[in-house]
Amino acid sequence: MWRDRWLALGIIGAVVSSVACLTPAAVIALGAIGLGAWTGHLDAVLLPVLAGFVGLIAYRYWIGRRPTP
Repeated sequence: MWRDRWLALGIIGAVVSSVACLTPAAVIALGAIGLGAWTGHLDAVLLPVLAGFVGLIAYRYWIGRRPTP
């Protein structure tokens, strides 16, 4: 059985980045290691990362579903 590792990476990345966006775990972790000043810029990084992983999922799904010649 052929497995698409890029699709799996996209799904895992999207889940991890959405969990980081929806929970204050990143804020607590950054504050614990002394990087609490970066918490104001988390959305500027996490939302594009989430969009990239969702785009990877859509692309790999489209590649997997198209008919082979």
